[in-house]
Amino acid sequence: MEISQVRYFLAVAKELNFTRAAEQCNVTQPALSRAIKLLEDEFGGALFHRERRFTHLTELGRMVETYLEGVFENSRQAKQIAEQYVHLKKTPLRVGIMSTIAPDEIIELISSIRGHHPGVELHLCDADAPSLRRRLLEGDLEAAIYALPSNIPDEEVHSLPLFREQMVMAVHLTHRLANQRRVQVKDMSNESYIHRNNCEFAGYADAVLSEQGVTVSPVYWSDRDDWTLAMIAAGLGFGFMPEHTAKHAGVVALPITDPEFWREVNLVTVRGRRHSPAVGALVREATQKRWFGERAKALSAAE
Repeated sequence: MEISQVRYFLAVAKELNFTRAAEQCNVTQPALSRAIKLLEDEFGGALFHRERRFTHLTELGRMVETYLEGVFENSRQAKQIAEQYVHLKKTPLRVGIMSTIAPDEIIELISSIRGHHPGVELHLCDADAPSLRRRLLEGDLEAAIYALPSNIPDEEVHSLPLFREQMVMAVHLTHRLANQRRVQVKDMSNESYIHRNNCEFAGYADAVLSEQGVTVSPVYWSDRDDWTLAMIAAGLGFGFMPEHTAKHAGVVALPITDPEFWREVNLVTVRGRRHSPAVGALVREATQKRWFGERAKALSAAE
């Protein structure tokens, strides 16, 4: 059964005249009659009593009419939704954002998408990087923006670099190290540490500190960076944070050296998966955006 056959059937059922129905459907009467005959063959019986002056539905025709009306309407709606989707008239886009990225930068990206692609409906969620990667692979997200410290290539995803930022030691302004321009990893030893549960370097940094014989004393654990900063400002301990996140009254951000820690934030999609036009719009806006005053790393490299 083809949608054109359903359309012809409904036209005849309405007009009760094959000639007028053919004109309404903009086809010849023989073509319309053949389509109706094929539909009758498929259903196993006549759908119309064909009489010169009084064409009318058979009992079988009346039985299937309501169902075929539903089929045609659903088909029309599906086509309309598809056209809106393809032409970005009304297209949902599920994006995951790493919870430790500065909100102002993401808001700028959202505003840019809204301004240039008003038909894209963004559905955002925030989580830690491993959770976002898992949801991306499972198909719950279409794209994600996150950072993972491993240097091992992830063959399951495609990563488009957006920006890099250094990790810092965030301390209270009266802390003994607050007046230094930078600190070494060994300077953290024996300090009270406020652990960020969503830290990008969880597990990775521990090994580096252990190699240098550095031990810290976790005193608080927090899921939220704003709470972590508030505790640092209260003098409860230090934090290991991205430089652009460590902005809070009473907090000093000290770049870490020997070794340095950097995070590279990427726009991530699943390798080989066909993406919607809305994902394409996201990629364009993310690469054109000036992240923290600089153009996206991927675009800079291409130039």
